[in-house]
Amino acid sequence: MLKGRVIGKSYYVDGDCDGAGEENTLFDANQMEMSDGRMHPVHHYGGIADQAASGAEINAAPLMGFLSRMSSTFPSTAPSHLSHSARIDTVIIAPAEADLPTGTPLLGSSKLVANARGNELRRSQSASAARSRSQSMASRDSFAKLRNLAHEWTADENDFVAVVRTETCANTTAGVNRDACTLEEFEDHFRSHFDRRHTSFYQDAITFAEGTIPQSIVMALVIGCVCGLVAYVYYSTLDCLLTLIWKDIPNHVFVVTYHDLPEYLHVLWIPAVTFTLSAFCGLSIYLLGEPGDLAYTIKCIHDEGYKATHHTLPMIASSMFTILAGASLGPEAPLVAICAATAGFISRRIFRQSNKNVVRKHTFMGMAGALSAFFGDPLGGSLFALEVTSRFGVEYFEHVAEAILAGVICVTVFRSLAGLSLGSIWTITPTPLVEAEPYMIILGGCIGLLGAGVAYFWAIFHWRLMDFFRILGLMDDENRYAVPRVMCGALGIVLIGMFVPQTMFWGEFEFQVLATLSPASDLPHVWPTKGILGFEMNSFLNCVIVGSCKLLAISFTVAGGYRGGFIFPFFTAGAAFGRALCFAFPTLSPSIAILCLAAGINVAITRTALATSLTLSFLSGEQYALPSLVAASLVSLLATGYVPFIKSQLVRSDIDFSLYYHKTAEVK
Repeated sequence: MLKGRVIGKSYYVDGDCDGAGEENTLFDANQMEMSDGRMHPVHHYGGIADQAASGAEINAAPLMGFLSRMSSTFPSTAPSHLSHSARIDTVIIAPAEADLPTGTPLLGSSKLVANARGNELRRSQSASAARSRSQSMASRDSFAKLRNLAHEWTADENDFVAVVRTETCANTTAGVNRDACTLEEFEDHFRSHFDRRHTSFYQDAITFAEGTIPQSIVMALVIGCVCGLVAYVYYSTLDCLLTLIWKDIPNHVFVVTYHDLPEYLHVLWIPAVTFTLSAFCGLSIYLLGEPGDLAYTIKCIHDEGYKATHHTLPMIASSMFTILAGASLGPEAPLVAICAATAGFISRRIFRQSNKNVVRKHTFMGMAGALSAFFGDPLGGSLFALEVTSRFGVEYFEHVAEAILAGVICVTVFRSLAGLSLGSIWTITPTPLVEAEPYMIILGGCIGLLGAGVAYFWAIFHWRLMDFFRILGLMDDENRYAVPRVMCGALGIVLIGMFVPQTMFWGEFEFQVLATLSPASDLPHVWPTKGILGFEMNSFLNCVIVGSCKLLAISFTVAGGYRGGFIFPFFTAGAAFGRALCFAFPTLSPSIAILCLAAGINVAITRTALATSLTLSFLSGEQYALPSLVAASLVSLLATGYVPFIKSQLVRSDIDFSLYYHKTAEVK
């Protein structure tokens, strides 16, 4: 049994190599391996280390078996004295708990990951210092034997780091690559073996080659059409139930059947419906299982490349009950999760794709289709799906074109079936902006910074509220207390909604009412619209109250374990605060104030600067507000770069080899 710690470009990974012919997954770029109770990312290249038992002899057969399993990843030539077929260029080896050697170059995203794990690795090194010292002599003996076996060897006995450099192929002799010593040089040498093959469109279409343009076109067509149909069924069902529960039934009960009831009792419909449907939401999670959320979907994209389909039914049920209860989460995140699972199923089960990055691309197609259909904007929706997986920009850049193509197809199918046109859904001012002055860009950046501050303080409050729910014992991973947790969240939603009905629901259509200071009677979903106090947005203070209460409602909804998306809820809060800003500065353009504040808040939470700017500009029909929106989004992104809200937004581990498909990780 060969054991040791493998060093990739800058990652540490624990692993074993037993030489028994089993598939070794230590060299998959996207794979995550468990070690000491923690997950470690695995890079393409790595190596073996010292013998586990002190003084044990190294057996050449396991080593050759180990090298042969890497043959397709590192093609080259071999010394003739090696009796087993094996090919390897460069292997970096570190036994036990050795740290990175001094001067090792850390490039790009690898540096971020390495720095984040530095203290943890040092603690691990200290804990195993005694064991390392007891094995040090055996390690040196093992290195000496490896030196003889590998033909050429260099070692640093102080750090116990070794580099094996051979270029091998069965029963042939070739020169040794004596210059590939640094990791940067090794990376260049690695890439040289992974140049794309020059083929024609016709050849790739005939073979349906993995990751090619013909395959991407077919997959975009299939996934876009299927996800468009799925989105239509979800949307139509939700729209019918909303109309039935919040319009038809209360009008029949209170206006027709019991018309003699005092009007002040009408407001009891809000707690009656919200508490009832919230209980059903908790029961669906308890009985059907964990539906996941946006953060879990992102985690699945990074780790596996797809989302399992067994989360789909719980997500449909819980998100439906969430929205119907009037909670402040919307259908965007559920649609993303459902279409991501659907696209992954199509890729893996119907088209039998196994390359992890290719399956991930198809999953992105489903996510892009869902948001494109929901927003009605294929460019903004597709970019949102790609941006939301990372904290800073689009790291899965190679999938942009295919994801947008799937988004275009999906929005075409969905809007055609639903009978909806594409265009703006909000009219903030009677006359849109006809031009943009340079000062508006600076103004947008300042307002975006204000939105980032609002989001920061909201996040602090939200984590305190989550801690309170945890103290109550409601935050268990097995959802045993899903029902009481949801009911606690419903208490906050109901109390806020009965006094400030503008905070009910996810806000896609409520945005218009808040942005134009329309009367509460124009609210599209909640019934009755006046609430207990007949609250109206007619002053600076009332606008601040609506914005603050909306953020409180979002926090209670998320902490309560409801399932849904918070994109439009944050947009709605931004609309209220933007109107307050206009009361404070009457000469300020309402379009700039509202949209930039909405962008600043949303970008600080979701990290989607490009998509948020495009989406808000499209939905409002304010194309000349786009420069200000971009400035607001970028300022918010930079200002909150060190306080991420969605913890599963990670640096991509395979970014350095993203365009090379010769031998990459396969899905399970």
